[in-house]
Parts: sequence; structure tokens; C-alpha cells
Amino acid sequence: MSHAHSAVLNVTLPAESAVTGLYHAPDLADAFAVRLPDNAIDDPELLARFLFENQAGWIGKLMGLRDAIVGRLGLKTARELRTLSSPASHERVDIFRIYAKSAREIVLGENDSHLDFRLSVLQQTRDAGDGQSRYLVFSTVVHCHNGLGRFYILAIRPFHRLVVRSSLRSAARVGWPTV
Repeated sequence: MSHAHSAVLNVTLPAESAVTGLYHAPDLADAFAVRLPDNAIDDPELLARFLFENQAGWIGKLMGLRDAIVGRLGLKTARELRTLSSPASHERVDIFRIYAKSAREIVLGENDSHLDFRLSVLQQTRDAGDGQSRYLVFSTVVHCHNGLGRFYILAIRPFHRLVVRSSLRSAARVGWPTV
């Protein structure tokens, strides 16, 4: 696997993404991209499932710590969200509810009392320096409802970026599913 296919880029929210402009003034909005190999599958739902199935082990431990803290505050835990879906469920990807799907993008997320968020997994053609290439762009937008939501985002923002970057890098290193 070449470095070009595992390098994670910090990019702007893609204009064509369904999450761009979703919230008037999001409390968090970021996007990261990784180059897909030419023979990678082009189904955004399968790419998203692969991405979440191949996360580094430390992310699961971090989510366990998050659950222990937020569960005491009455917020939804990953464990609770996983009980909402069966292994064969097509309504969720990992712990996230599916909000929209198209040929190039899947929008996932959750609503809670403190905030609403959406994740976009979008295939986008971008200039790669050596011509046009297909990229997977992972975008996140968050709208906070109250002070707890704003505090939560402030606390998790650095971890969020590490998790997203690590997840994209890990999936690229494992090797995206191919056609």
C-alpha cells in the first residue's frame, strides 16, 4: 500500500455533501479525506461499514471510557446504541443511524438531548497531483442544543479528530474492499 493511499488530508466540507449547510452555525464542522485505490468498491454504505469495522483497538477503549462518563449524565452510550441494531440491520452502520443514502454518499448520525450530529461518508473526485483520483471524504457536523452539548464538544474535539484520522488511515492500511 503506497503512502499516497494512506495519507489522511484535512479538507474543507465538500460543497456537494448533504451535511454541508445542514446546520446554520455548526458547533463543530470538519472533514478529512483519504485516497481510494482505483479498484476499491464504490458503495458508500459498504465503505462506511468497512471503515467502522477496521478501527484501531484503542478507539474501542476510548468509547468505553466515554460511555462510563456520559452514561452518568443521561446521554446515549455506544452500548445502548448498539442494542438498537442487529448484525443484519440495514438501518444503522455501527452505532449510527442512517439518515440518507445516495450513489456517492451515506449520511449517518444521531440526535440526543444535548446535541445532534451528522457524519458523511462521501466519494469525491479530487486532484491528486498525478491526475484525478477518487477520495473518501469523512465529514462531521454538530449542532449543540445547550451548555452540556457545547461542553461535550469542547471536551471531545481533539479525540474526535484523532479517531477520524486513525480510522481512515487504518482502513486504508488494511486495504479497502475491492470490486
